[in-house]
Amino acid sequence: MNRREFLMTSVAAGAMMLAAPSAFAEDKLTILGSVPNLGFPFFVHMLNEIKAEAAAQGVNLTESDGQNSATKQTADIEAALVQKVNAIVISPLDVNALAPAIEEAVKAGVPVVTIDRRVDGVQGILAHVGADNVKGGEAEAQAMVVAFPNGAKLFHLQGQPGAGPAIDRNKGVHNVLDPLKDKYQIIFEQTANFARAEALSVTEAGLAANGKPDAIICANDDMALGALEACAARNFTDVKIYGFDALPEALVAVRDGKLAGTVEQFPGQQSRTAVQIAVAYAKNKTEPKEKLVLLTPIVIGKDNLDKAERLSETK
Repeated sequence: MNRREFLMTSVAAGAMMLAAPSAFAEDKLTILGSVPNLGFPFFVHMLNEIKAEAAAQGVNLTESDGQNSATKQTADIEAALVQKVNAIVISPLDVNALAPAIEEAVKAGVPVVTIDRRVDGVQGILAHVGADNVKGGEAEAQAMVVAFPNGAKLFHLQGQPGAGPAIDRNKGVHNVLDPLKDKYQIIFEQTANFARAEALSVTEAGLAANGKPDAIICANDDMALGALEACAARNFTDVKIYGFDALPEALVAVRDGKLAGTVEQFPGQQSRTAVQIAVAYAKNKTEPKEKLVLLTPIVIGKDNLDKAERLSETK
């Protein structure tokens, strides 16, 4: 059995477990909205915004949770192609592992808009909408520099290897700190895969081996909150911890002085813009004005909490 035959049998039979709309026969267009892992609050928010914009645009939405598996997310794309969706809006788990499936969609004539994580190796993607994560990493590191004008020792918790945002945020942090390494020393640097529990254990190991840092820069809020828990367990309440994503829980921690700051990258705006671009093309072949739409992240601290996209969700 070849690959296409397999897809037509097992996928069409529902083996891929997509949350599909009940009626494909309607006049409405149908798009696939796919995120890497709904175990992360960031992607829950992103998919909710995709859903809301799909409803506003009057199209059906097939929802896909990649479940932190490139194989699962790939299978969901292939299932959607068999079901003949009209467009795909996707945040790929791994920019390299998802490239073949996205290329297959492009070759099938299905417009693809990526969000948050860009896939550079595939020609013909309709557009990418995301944050400029290099600038976000730079802003995060610069906020730490401002807080410690006389220098600091710091930990750096990196994101998931292979994920575009992790790569770019890491680059941004090092763009700022590498030229200043005599004053700002990264004494511990390790991935915690964007996960809170892993960040807790990684930070505990870093503290045990290196002692207390002045600051901890984290590539997302879940890791920042895990690092915060590790520091609190040792009563290291004066360590300045910086996150990235401006999740409601992180915003509360910033408000309460537990986190020094978090980077807002406007995921709702990213998601809605991506759906608008995909639907406009699927309906009328309208090309986007820009193939690359990058929002500029900002650091949220106590003084500008009102700039956070999800402030209304805080308690």
